[in-house]
Amino acid sequence: MPRYDYRCRACGSTFELNRPMAEANAPATCPSGHDDTVKLLSTVAVTGKAGAGPAPRASSGGGCCGGGCCAG
Repeated sequence: MPRYDYRCRACGSTFELNRPMAEANAPATCPSGHDDTVKLLSTVAVTGKAGAGPAPRASSGGGCCGGGCCAG
């Protein structure tokens, strides 16, 4: 179940709620009982398989012009 972060405008506290995606925009009450809350924008890091290392580089030398004019 997704976790959403909220901030209470009345007391300034931040809190988290686990709720279904269908209820993501439903009103939330802070732990102190205030109803004037706002959902915070959270960032999610999406990564590949752990320990996979960096992505392999293309060895064709392509670049913007096939490598011919970029080579120095």
